Amino acid sequence: MRKTRSDGELLRAIAADADRSAFEELYRRYAPWLLARLRGRCADPGLVDDVVQETFLAVWRGTARYREEGDVAGWLWRIGSRRLIDALRGDGARGRLRQALSRIRHRDEESAEERVLAGVEHGDLAGALVRLSPELRAVLQATVIDGLTTREAAVLLGIPPGTVKTRAMRARKQLREELA
Repeated sequence: MRKTRSDGELLRAIAADADRSAFEELYRRYAPWLLARLRGRCADPGLVDDVVQETFLAVWRGTARYREEGDVAGWLWRIGSRRLIDALRGDGARGRLRQALSRIRHRDEESAEERVLAGVEHGDLAGALVRLSPELRAVLQATVIDGLTTREAAVLLGIPPGTVKTRAMRARKQLREELA
């Protein structure tokens, strides 16, 4: 069985030897987490995907150097969040156009959130979510709220992809039964 390398060992291997397997291991370890966190800061999934890729490219190319101070997740977060800010600042005209279009939306038109809430007429969604077990709630958080794929959620939660699918199915079934 192969020994799991520490974050520091992976980063040293990437910097010194351009070790592709070390880079892939670091990416698998942190990309889902970074993607989920950045999605909480930006509603544009394409932009977030680009920022995650740029973050890891900076690590691979050596333009971002880890100085072995603090944890690697925090270091990656600093790189990713700065890149997201830069990307959003560069979004100038497109962002202004998006804001203008959102202002001219018809006042009596329901938002997506209002349509979802209207569909849950006779149920206590918040209460039903609280009554889910922590394991089922964590899977819903990762897949629905954070928007991770089954594989990404499995890495983030440290469980097999099949378990993610099973727990998601059980959570949906329990919510349907409680809200019916």
